Amino acid sequence: MATHLILHFDGGSRGNPGPGYGSYHLSRDGEVIRLRHLRLGPWMTNNEAEYEALIAGLNEALGWLERQGLDPKAEAIEVRGDSQLVIRQLQGAWKAREPRMAALRDRALALLKRFGRYTLRQVPRARSVELLGH
Repeated sequence: MATHLILHFDGGSRGNPGPGYGSYHLSRDGEVIRLRHLRLGPWMTNNEAEYEALIAGLNEALGWLERQGLDPKAEAIEVRGDSQLVIRQLQGAWKAREPRMAALRDRALALLKRFGRYTLRQVPRARSVELLGH
């Protein structure tokens, strides 16, 4: 049976742009694998920080699967975040006009495509605060 991973991510910056921060919560079948808070670059926008937190979480998920001896192509991941921009860009509903944003979107999509199946879900901001603390 395939593992059901859930990755919840959030990011922001103090000043927009400013020092970036982010967090992700990775769980499998209801059990927490990792909750991590990140200090990101010294000068980034809120949206860039959202993507960086997501990318870090996806790398964590792929690394965890590898350590478990599981093939990501046989696994599913559900990605949850409150960033409408990130979710819509990843779904292809919104364009990424800024080259830096397009590069981050492409990095995230490349990681998502390493899984057998993925779903993207926008969640209320309150859920991110409850789970990640910001």
